[in-house]
Parts: sequence; structure tokens; C-alpha cells
Amino acid sequence: MSHAGQYGARMNSLLSLSRPRRSARSSDATAAIRPELAWIHDGVRYRVSVWPEVIFQRETVPGEWTSSDDPEEAVFASAALGVTPNQWRRYLEFVPPAEREFLQRFHFSRMAALHVITRSPALLAGLAQVPALTPFLTAHVGLRGGEGPRWSEITAIFERNGIFGVLQWLGLPASRQSLAILSNIADPDLPRRLLEPLRAALWEPEALWALSHAATLTDERLAEACHALAA
Repeated sequence: MSHAGQYGARMNSLLSLSRPRRSARSSDATAAIRPELAWIHDGVRYRVSVWPEVIFQRETVPGEWTSSDDPEEAVFASAALGVTPNQWRRYLEFVPPAEREFLQRFHFSRMAALHVITRSPALLAGLAQVPALTPFLTAHVGLRGGEGPRWSEITAIFERNGIFGVLQWLGLPASRQSLAILSNIADPDLPRRLLEPLRAALWEPEALWALSHAATLTDERLAEACHALAA
């Protein structure tokens, strides 16, 4: 071999030794970081796949998952405690701007809000204007009764009659005054215990007047109006 050939072979050997090798452990760790959301409810693991699939699943046996299209309200409540802010931050990076902006308005009920806009995507435009209506939709089975969720019916009503049709279907007054009150609620994370009393209050002229003249409606102000009605 010539001197030039020996020199070239030696340099290639040195360069290969100087290149940092990618650690197999580092590669495995990177693969393990997935933007899906995962939490535990009543000893059962749940997860939601990344956008745009957004498939809700629960673990039946270790390592085996089955679809859980309509989890119970309590499952969403557990997600509020089990899903960390960092998990949400990574997940929302994959969500389109309009949906991401909407979901960021929620904290405790963000998982439930994600479920609503993926089960009935057409509602997003209306709910973006009145986000406090979202908890009513999450709880629609309990509020209206029936054997199960009725997302197809809700979507059809919204497409036919708009947000006022949804208000009426939920048992709320289908009026601009009611819509203005719901739009004025400061935090759309309405507690489940307030939904039925608030729905009843919106049908009462005295409570309706008080709520419509409040500068901002906090949970405390809503609770006061509902308690005054009960008294």
C-alpha cells in the first residue's frame, strides 16, 4: 500500500473513533417519551392517543388496551389529578391552534373538554364563544337521563339549530340572556355540583336578573345565586 493510502486509512480509523456513538439507552428513552396522556382511575389505567386520532382507551390486562369511547365523568375527574402539566404541554404541541386555544381555557376539566370536541367536532365553533357550556355537555347523560351518550343527536341539533338548539336540548333557556350569562362565567371549569342548580336558576326571573347584572360570574357568585333560589 502507498504512503497516501496508509495515511488515508489511518485518518478514517481515527475519525470513526472520534464520532460519538448514540447510546442505545438514550434511543430507548427517546422512544418512550410519547405525547399521549395517561392516568389511573379506580385502579385502572387509561390513556388518550395523540391528535388527530384521540382514541380513549383503558387497560384490561397488563399491556392490553381496549377502546373506551365514552368514559364516565369520574374518569375525567381522575385525569385532572393524574395528568401532569408537562404531559399536557407535550400533547398540545400536536393539536391544531383553534382546538389548542380552546383546551387551554380549561384546567380541571380539560380532559372532558377534549372528549367533547373530539366526539362532536362541529361544536367547537359554538363552544369557543361559550366555553362554560362544555361541562353541561360532558354531563348530558346525567342531566337529561337515558342509557348512554348521544353525541350524534347533539351534533345534528347543533348543525340544524345552532347553539340555541343545544341550550334547549340540555334543558337550559334558549335565550340570548342565558347565553350572555354563560359567556360571562369567569372559569369554564364549572363544578359538577353547580350544573343542575344553575340550570334551574336560569329559569327563575329573579336569579336571571341577578346573574345578568353581575360584572363577572365566579363560582362563588354562581353558588350564591343558586343557594338564594333554593332558600
